[in-house]
This record gives sequence, structure tokens and C-alpha cells, in this order.
Amino acid sequence: MRGGDVELGALLSAAEAAPPGESVEVVAHDLQKRFGAERVSFLFADLVGQRLVRLAATGSDVAASDEPIDLQGSVYDRVLRSQRQHVEPDSQDGRRVITPVTNRGDCIGLLEVTLQSADDTVLRQVRDAAHALAYIIVTDRRFTDLYHLGRRTTETSLAAEIQHQLLPSASCCEAAQFTLAAGLVPADDIGGDTYDYTLDRDTLHLSVTDAMGHDTNSALLATLLVGALRRARRSGCDALLQANHAHQALLSHSRGLATGQLLCVDLETGLCELVNAGHPRPLRLRDGTVEEVELAVNLPFGVVAPTPYRLQELQLRPGDRLILLTDGMQERGAASVDLAALAHETRALHPREAVRSLTAAVLDACHGNLRDDATVLILDWHGRRRRPAEH
Repeated sequence: MRGGDVELGALLSAAEAAPPGESVEVVAHDLQKRFGAERVSFLFADLVGQRLVRLAATGSDVAASDEPIDLQGSVYDRVLRSQRQHVEPDSQDGRRVITPVTNRGDCIGLLEVTLQSADDTVLRQVRDAAHALAYIIVTDRRFTDLYHLGRRTTETSLAAEIQHQLLPSASCCEAAQFTLAAGLVPADDIGGDTYDYTLDRDTLHLSVTDAMGHDTNSALLATLLVGALRRARRSGCDALLQANHAHQALLSHSRGLATGQLLCVDLETGLCELVNAGHPRPLRLRDGTVEEVELAVNLPFGVVAPTPYRLQELQLRPGDRLILLTDGMQERGAASVDLAALAHETRALHPREAVRSLTAAVLDACHGNLRDDATVLILDWHGRRRRPAEH
């Protein structure tokens, strides 16, 4: 390390040399060596997103078996929401520093450390270390269940395990042209919701689906549906061909049906091609006005019908916010939530926080007991951002 700066290459080399479950140990050792850091730990949210689990570095004087911490209203919640480092006096005359650990907009967790001295340069270096930790954890969690185990603060059903594994590993993504975030609040009896996205060189692919039924049956149907969609997508299919593949998969291998909304967004032009298979229409926030997007609605996947799926177009403009929903956000107790009004109220929030607000409102309206999964995906379209010319 030179001049106290994080040398990313050295840090990554140390992480690669250590076992996959010791990501926090590597960063803790680095901070201890350079700044005499104490009580270094990493905190991450449980599957429900309501409590934090602490993973402490060895020798940090923080009990690794601490009970989960309630997230709501805590200083950790404020740091996650603001994505800003927090510094406060420690009980032992040091400085307690809490720093977001985030990768491409996805909140992986928080780095908490106690320092005896914390000037601007040191705080910047802690932020750099937290950024490096994000990349290390993203890599290491492919090889260990440590982070998956830690997120299970309650017993997980087989249906919930299947459903969770169908989702992308990151619920939020930031790129030059867009920012997206998604959230899924499972029903007490899993209802088969999924969301998915991927980004290639020219196109952003999005999907929100709802497999009919509950519990393991809906989870298995969702597995078939998501597998068919991903296979078609990875074969280069557009939204229409993806829809046809999913439909045929359900007809061939299942008696179930599913609704879905599939989108392919051209990253250069903002032109969105989409298929709506019996799914709730999206909401669009444009120039301060929220309205339902008028779309033709085809029958769900798995329903035998003579009418083929229809490929439709939607032109996104810079500043647009597109909100994709499943019917669990609108039915039964959730129907009392004015989603359009709430979308307008949260228009200035990052999509990650807007998703939290919408799903929390639905959960509150249902008194914490959902009869159906509630899923929302928010896409903010920034438009093509040109790189500065090279001189």
C-alpha cells in the first residue's frame, strides 16, 4: 500500500488467496494494517429485507452470533437509503464509521468499522475499501453459502427457496442509459411471481411473470417458465419469440398457466418492444403525470388460443419512469393502495427506494399477510449518454 491508498490489485490478490468465506477478513486486515481499525464487520439484509445480519471479522470484538438487527428506523437504514457514509463518536473515544457496500446500484450491505482517527482522507479510503469489498463479495458468494445462510433469519420453505433462486442475484442495476430496481414480497403461501433482467451490448431485457397457483406447484411452474424465457433470450430471441417459447414450454410440460410481461429496450434509441400475456398493464411516469400504458393484452402463457402473441412498441423518453407490476400489487387488500398517487409521491426517489415504498405500502395495507405475491420493477430511462470526446 502506498500513501495509505487502497491498491486494488493487492487487495484482490489477497482476497483470491483467502477462502471464499473470508472476504470480510481480507478487508478488515487491510484496514487494521493501514489505520488501526477495530471492530470491523459487514452487515447485510435478510431475505425479507427487514433485519440486518452481522458478519464480524475475527478478533474484531464484535460477537458473530449477535441477534439480527431491526432495520426500520435504524442508522443502518438511513445509510442504505441515502448511500452516504455515516460517522459518529464511539463509546470508547473513537469514531464509528458505517459505509455502504454497493455494486452498480445494488446494495450488498454495509461496512462498519471503529477508527481512532478519521479525517477526510481516511474516510475516503474506507469508502474505497467498501467498494472493493462489494466486488470481492460478488465474486466470492458464487463459491460459498455463507451469505445465503446468513440471510435466512426465519425458516425458509421449499417453495420460497425455489422462488428466490429464480431471481437475479442483484435486485438493482445502474447503467449510463437507465437505472432499474425490483422487489418481491412473497405471500404466506408462495404465489409464483418472478422478475428477471439482463443487459447485453445493445439491449436491456426485462420480464415480470406470475405463475398461477400457490406453494411448491407455483414455484415449479415458475421454474419452467423462467427457464424457457432465459433459454430463448440467450439464443438471441426477441420478446415475441421468447413469449412463443415460454408458451410452448407450458403447453408441452405443464397443465398450468402464467401471465407475463416481456420487454426488450434498445439502448441506443429507447424503443421498447414488448409482449403482454394476460398481465397487468404498466404505469408510466412522464413529465410529472402517472398513467397506465395502453397495451393490447394477449392471453396468458399456457392457454390454448388461436390468436398469436402481439409484439408492441413503446417509445421511452429521457426522464420516463416505467413501473411493472404483478396483480398482487393491486388485488384484495392491496387494492386500497393508490399506486398511481404513490408513484407520483416517490418520483424523486431512486428506483431502489421507490420499490421499497410501494411494496411496504402494499404489505401494510394487507396487515403483513399477503394472499398473493406482490412484485414491482421500476425502470428509469435516462437516454443515451454520450461519452466525452477523447483528445
